[in-house]
Amino acid sequence: MKVLVVGGAGYIGSVCAELLLNEGHTVGIFDNLSEGHRRAVDSRAQFMEGDLADRDRIQATLAAFQPEAVMHFAANALVGESMQNPSKYFRNNISHGLNLLDAMVTTGPKQLVFSSTCATFGPPERVPIDETLPQRPINPYGESKLAFEKILRWYGEIHGLRFVALRYFNAAGASENFGEEHRCETHLIPNVLKVALGQNPQVEIFGTDYDTPDGTCIRDYIHILDLARAHILAMASPRSEFYNLGTGGGSSVREVIDCCRKVTGHKIPVVEKPRRPGDPPRLIASSEKIQKELGWRPQFQNLEAIIQSAWKWHQKFPNGYGD
Repeated sequence: MKVLVVGGAGYIGSVCAELLLNEGHTVGIFDNLSEGHRRAVDSRAQFMEGDLADRDRIQATLAAFQPEAVMHFAANALVGESMQNPSKYFRNNISHGLNLLDAMVTTGPKQLVFSSTCATFGPPERVPIDETLPQRPINPYGESKLAFEKILRWYGEIHGLRFVALRYFNAAGASENFGEEHRCETHLIPNVLKVALGQNPQVEIFGTDYDTPDGTCIRDYIHILDLARAHILAMASPRSEFYNLGTGGGSSVREVIDCCRKVTGHKIPVVEKPRRPGDPPRLIASSEKIQKELGWRPQFQNLEAIIQSAWKWHQKFPNGYGD
């Protein structure tokens, strides 16, 4: 297929574009490089710099490239920042996303894979989180993604847009060529590995008194390659649908740090700090529905394998993409 990956210079988008190309698809990448990196664009892809805020630009890109399907990764995704600047999140994640949908309606492609989030659920009534649980986000980031999910339903009903929205928690790991580098790094695994690389003196643990076996929060980590495969599988879905993605288990903050120590051979000092407001003890997603309906199976359910791939990439690119 011919696929336009919007946000394809970012962490998840870059690996998804790489796998699409490996499978023989023709790939275009549309990115404003505010969060993505030019060096994260696979050389086999056609790169088109642009911003979803510019409705004419995305419409002209779609008209010229003429994709059969679009993957949408271009969103702001920092929970804390969304609490400080909700306007940025509602503007980019909703208003600018509408520019993409309207451009698709105008130019023709009828298939969209949307990278959503399990933050749409808020603190869950139970774990693992399946698709039947009520969605009650507690921050503007989750609210913006939920709003866009609702918009997709109406565009499907009114304009015939076929979509799949994938919800998940923590992408982790790396491919051989592309890994995780955010300009503002908030994710646990890369921050722990920065200590092993000598770039940070210590890693911080926020809260050690949760109702979990070791007192620290438990989170669901999905290897970036498994996540990319889920997005590619979603292109073949015969109908519009919402799917949660998870590995079926979870790892605590202490378990992640201990595993990083084992993989890297570094001591990795920690500093324990008080809980952050709004951090639930456990966040784990159920992937039973997508496994049953689309046949998705995570290949990397071992935390050590995920961290090994990330460590290999960070050693190869200690300064990330260098831009």
